[in-house]
This record gives sequence, C-alpha cells and structure tokens, in this order.
Amino acid sequence: MSLSVSNLVKKYGDKVVVDNLSFEMKEPGVYALLGTNGAGKTTSLRIILGMLAGDSGSVLWKGQPLDPVSANVGYLAEERGLYPKYSLLDQLLYFAKLKKVGKAEAMERIKYWAKRLEVEEYIFPPAVKGKKKNAKANRADQLSKGNQQKIQLMAALISDPELLILDEPLSGLDPVNTDLFKGIIREEIAKNKYLIMSSHQMPVIEEFCSDITILNRGKAVLKGNLNEIKKSYGRVNLFVKCEQDIEKYIAQFGLTVANRTPEEYHLKVRDEAQAMEFLAKLMQDQITVIKFELREPSLHEIFVEKVGNANEEE
Repeated sequence: MSLSVSNLVKKYGDKVVVDNLSFEMKEPGVYALLGTNGAGKTTSLRIILGMLAGDSGSVLWKGQPLDPVSANVGYLAEERGLYPKYSLLDQLLYFAKLKKVGKAEAMERIKYWAKRLEVEEYIFPPAVKGKKKNAKANRADQLSKGNQQKIQLMAALISDPELLILDEPLSGLDPVNTDLFKGIIREEIAKNKYLIMSSHQMPVIEEFCSDITILNRGKAVLKGNLNEIKKSYGRVNLFVKCEQDIEKYIAQFGLTVANRTPEEYHLKVRDEAQAMEFLAKLMQDQITVIKFELREPSLHEIFVEKVGNANEEE
C-alpha cells in the first residue's frame, strides 16, 4: 500500500498555483506540505482528494488512481465544512453514511469520539429537568470554533481512514485542546496510517513528520527526509551560557550573534571544528561555561532560508 503523487499542475489563467508537485509515501508515516500563504498547499491537497481537477499529473493510491468515493480517506479541511443549521449528530451520521459506515457502527464510533474529544454534551445533550425527552442536539453554529474543529475531526475519523489528510489541524486551538489533538494524531500514527499534514507551525511538523516538501509559489524548493535535510546543514547553531562576559571571544573568533537573551547567546558557527576551538579558548582562559550546545538548524530556519532565497532569485 502506498501513495504516489506525480507532476501535479494547476493553473488559473496564466498563474501556476501548483507547479509539477511530486512526492511518494511508500510506507505509513506523516508527510508534510509546507509553504507560505498562497504557496499552493491547500490546492494540492484538494487535487489529491479529487475535490479539484488538476490540469495534469496523477495521484495513485495502492497502485490505482485515487478514487475519493471508494478510497477510505479522511480529510480535516483548513476552512471548516460543517452545516451550521443542522444537528451535529445528524451531520456525523450523514458523513458516516457517505463513507459506507453502517448506522449502528457509526453510532458506536460517534460515542467513542465524542467522549475522547469531550463534546458529548453537545452531541448527546442530557435530559432537561422536568421533561422526559433529552434536549435537542446542538447545531454547529451554536459551538465555539474550537469545538467545531473537534466535530470536524470526528467527521474525518468516522470511517477509520487508511489515509488521513490534515490541513492546519491545530490552528486556533488552545494549549489543552492542542495537546488533545496531538495525542489523537499520535494514536493514528501508531495504527500505521498514512497521514499528510499541512501546517504553519514548524515545531508541530518537526514533532510528527519524517518527510517534507516546502512549496513556494506552487513550486517545490526543498523536499526529502527531514532528518537528512538537517544533517546536510551540519550543527551550526551554538548556544552558550557563561558566568563571565564573552563578547571579546565572540569577536575574536568572528562568530555571528543570532540572538542574545539574559540567559545565553545563540551563535552561528562555520562548523563543529570552529565551535570546539572556541570552547577550548574559553576553557584555557578559565571562563566558567555553564551551557555549550551545538544544534542543527531548526525547520523554521531552513524554511525561511529556502523560501527567502527562492523569492530573491525571482
């Protein structure tokens, strides 16, 4: 089982919004599509899902063209897609029916996810005091944005999808619900699912994704395994904390100060050898070194460099 996206192209008039996008998932895991606003991420996801026709290219799932009707695919859209005036329970049952999930099974799954996502009171309101019948289930327009997002995630998971596509899944969530969503994403990964994730939150991508494509104006400017990409840059970020002032040593070695806080320096070094020479000099002069840590560049730094360089070249 695998997903193969080959040479997707989408144009609106003379504007190319997706320019020969290709990537492959040969085994379960999480693939990330990154880019600035308008880079073509959501358009690419919609073409993959068959919601939007591409001008050329192909999307294969299990070796066959991906059919959104027959394939077991879940989708959490960035723009939430609930019907505002219909009850939440009716909508979830409807989405389950579209995915060919029987009503009895759908109810069991809805109950599970309602409890897991802490929205039982909205889908199955308790009985009103003095009345025999329960209150009517809430409508989408009666919920906060965060709770609407939970219902939308339930709709994406209702069929227990093999392929799950998450477009900005943590956008607008508070810290408690962010951790709740992250826990569910980890559970789906543990079930050997295929996930495609789009997010502006680089730490989230680093936490979950093994392979990435960075898009800029529809074109891939960087793609590959995230760990290998980071290794190719080397460990050039040096974080140092000392008891004494080390400004003169930084100047002596020609190091660049990327950031300085009351606690420490974030320095840019040429390579590990330069960092070790710097440390040796500090030790030689009996500078008390409390922290000395070399790191690879963050995905945020790589993203800014690649997108910025591409724009400068244009």
